[in-house]
Amino acid sequence: MSREDGSAPPVRRIDRILAFASLGILVLSIVCFFATIIGSANGVTDFSTPLWYTVSLLQMVGPIVAFILLLTLLIMSFIRRGRAGRA
Repeated sequence: MSREDGSAPPVRRIDRILAFASLGILVLSIVCFFATIIGSANGVTDFSTPLWYTVSLLQMVGPIVAFILLLTLLIMSFIRRGRAGRA
């Protein structure tokens, strides 16, 4: 549905925060994934140390958190556009 005046609802600060947080967590997760691959290939990785445990945890949990943030952003955007379309 398009509006007659052609203006879209304004983008809020929380929308930008959710978008950049989702992207940042996803990029961090990808970096941790490659760090784990490179560390395992070189034989440096000892997953019992807190550093590598955190890196491996971030690579597993990061995409899930990023997806939840993106889904939240999408739902909030649909609600905002629906309310703007009714007005």
